[in-house]
Amino acid sequence: MLSLVAGLDKHDAGSIDVIGGGNPALMFQEPALFPWLTVAGNVNLPLRLRRLPREQRAQRVTELLRSVHLEDFAKRRPHQLSGGMRQRVALARTLALDTPVLLMDEPFGALDAMTRDILHDEIERIWQERRLTVLFVTHNVREAARLGDRIVLLSSRPGRVVWERRVDVSRPRRIDSPEIAAIAAEVTDRLRQEVRRHGR
Repeated sequence: MLSLVAGLDKHDAGSIDVIGGGNPALMFQEPALFPWLTVAGNVNLPLRLRRLPREQRAQRVTELLRSVHLEDFAKRRPHQLSGGMRQRVALARTLALDTPVLLMDEPFGALDAMTRDILHDEIERIWQERRLTVLFVTHNVREAARLGDRIVLLSSRPGRVVWERRVDVSRPRRIDSPEIAAIAAEVTDRLRQEVRRHGR
């Protein structure tokens, strides 16, 4: 689905409308940083591709690294960073594309629970500051309830929308709160129904 929205794959039928214009930015599960570039160099790359003037690029890189709390690590290489820090660099690089729609493909799936919780706060803060539309794919039902305004459950092969739920819990949210736990349990029940149906 993300590949279709991003324009990497072509759809056979129907249409995809991205409100706000421009191509959506896609953040993958793996940071996919260039190891020979510094943190600043990785974030600067999309700005160079957009042909922004050098002075403007330098200022923008500083702003983006500050937004993910990595301004002090600009000269480090990816191998010198923790997994969570690498994901924050990848997020800053994705935000450098300056699009109103952000596509995220299980970006925190490989991280430990504490780091993931911190990055949940970060993405929520950036989302609120920038008023982005975020399409976030995850297999973690608590993560979906913690971050989402709307949870959409897809079937497997072919992928179809089989269930949808609004998340009307005020922010800021905690992943271990009773409200989030209750929604996660509801989503899990629907997932079990779908797995049983598909298994037949």
